[in-house]
Amino acid sequence: MICQIRKRTEPEDIAYSLYLYFLGLSLRNTSKAVSRFVKRSHTAVRDWIQKYKPEILDCKKIRIAEFIIDETIIKVGSEYVWLWIAIENDNREILQISISKERNMFVAEHFISNLVKRYGEHPVSTDGGTWYPQACKFLKIKHHLHSVFEKSIIERTIQYIKDRTESFDDYFPCRKNKCKLQHIQKWLNLFVCHHNNGLIS
Repeated sequence: MICQIRKRTEPEDIAYSLYLYFLGLSLRNTSKAVSRFVKRSHTAVRDWIQKYKPEILDCKKIRIAEFIIDETIIKVGSEYVWLWIAIENDNREILQISISKERNMFVAEHFISNLVKRYGEHPVSTDGGTWYPQACKFLKIKHHLHSVFEKSIIERTIQYIKDRTESFDDYFPCRKNKCKLQHIQKWLNLFVCHHNNGLIS
């Protein structure tokens, strides 16, 4: 009797499959696309997706002096949404990324509150948006405006993300009516995982 030992799927292959799925491919088309590297069924891809927790980025223990936060507008389908980004100033790692259909104090407060829950309390550095001081005051967190250096690194990070994600909407536009943008958030989270682990240059 010959026993066949199934080779475990490499994490890189799973990550690439998730990447393709969150770009908009179906389960079957994702399975076909990765068949050049690894033969797996569409049900295997489905299982990987179910195990993936998009709200949990691959975060290492990093020292944080402050949260550097900014937001920018991006196009998803036929509408524009706000992309919120937080980074740390030492290794330039992306701490958190999220999207919203509105930009106000409540959204800013929610974004900063999630950062605090995850990394603890740290001062917040932002631009001149009036929604940030109000949110920080409510959360009892120190707030100050970007220094020239902080403004430079957050703007470069935002441009970096936009340069590498603009094709998302070009090739995989959102066609859902009243879309809640969950698939966009999942794709962005996966992008950040790749970035912070040095898989994207």
